[in-house]
Amino acid sequence: MAKIHFLNVDEGDCSIIQHDNGNVTMIDICCGNIEEEVQKSFSAESLNTGLRGNFKQKEHPTNPVNYLKRHGIKSIFRYIQTHPDMDHMDGLENLFQNFSIINFWDTENKKKQEFGENGKSGRYLKIDWDRYCKMRTCTSDPKALFYYDGSSNKYFAENDKGKLTDDYLQILSPTRALLNAANEAGDWNDSSYVILYCVGGKKILFCGDADMNTIQHLIDNHYDEISDLDVLIAPHHGRDSNKDFSFLDVMNPKLTLIGNALSKHLAYDQWNNRSLPHLTNNQVGDVLLEIQGGTLFLSISNKTAADKICQELRQKDAEVDATTMGYWFICEI
Repeated sequence: MAKIHFLNVDEGDCSIIQHDNGNVTMIDICCGNIEEEVQKSFSAESLNTGLRGNFKQKEHPTNPVNYLKRHGIKSIFRYIQTHPDMDHMDGLENLFQNFSIINFWDTENKKKQEFGENGKSGRYLKIDWDRYCKMRTCTSDPKALFYYDGSSNKYFAENDKGKLTDDYLQILSPTRALLNAANEAGDWNDSSYVILYCVGGKKILFCGDADMNTIQHLIDNHYDEISDLDVLIAPHHGRDSNKDFSFLDVMNPKLTLIGNALSKHLAYDQWNNRSLPHLTNNQVGDVLLEIQGGTLFLSISNKTAADKICQELRQKDAEVDATTMGYWFICEI
């Protein structure tokens, strides 16, 4: 049974995939250095409506290192650094110190990061940047790998006969041209990995901080792959970023998961008009997707939001399911 975790990590990104074969893929990290309030309530029933309201889950971020430990994860088969911005590697040193990481995906970007005399850049720490620089030069433990659109091998996509497996990752971006343009502009959002995860007949798209150059590349070169998604992890935490949101007409996701972009940057109207249902980390906290027998189930960590959904559907309050580590199921997709 494959599981996908989309964590509530302030204004950063962190997703975790537990593959059917037992391997773990982690995409980015943020809030890996914080002290957290552990929220154990999760929720249930069927989701057919949008969720409105400020549930203030951004004020209670999750530490991914602690989260991995709570879920019994011992090692990370691959860690994917979508791009070299600090809100996507905040806590990388702590992660490295606590878990065995076998493979490390990166791009050949040329970003340099400045820090003050106190070893900080805002709330971000130089030790995380230093760990990133060390990891991207490693030949083992972890092994640094530099992949681009079209890269494939049996460890993340193919079986021994070179055919796609039923549980695979497909790299849709960046291209070397997109990376070169990002290096030249000094803006690495369009150098982000865009990863399509396919399992049990479902398509989940992880977009990093992809902007319009990347999105246009996806439409021009991967139209079939990105069409009619089951789940979209919104690019750039759901920010507007001067995007042409007609790309949602192509992607047509059944569910969109949106991070904690500041309200002034979040494209409320676009998501409300083009992508329902959608859920933000600020509303629901952490999200768990589970694929069982070709069906995708959704759980959230904020019971208040879950109860509101149930009330909107005129159903009883959400009830805990003790068989699923305290999660409360709310949605079947």
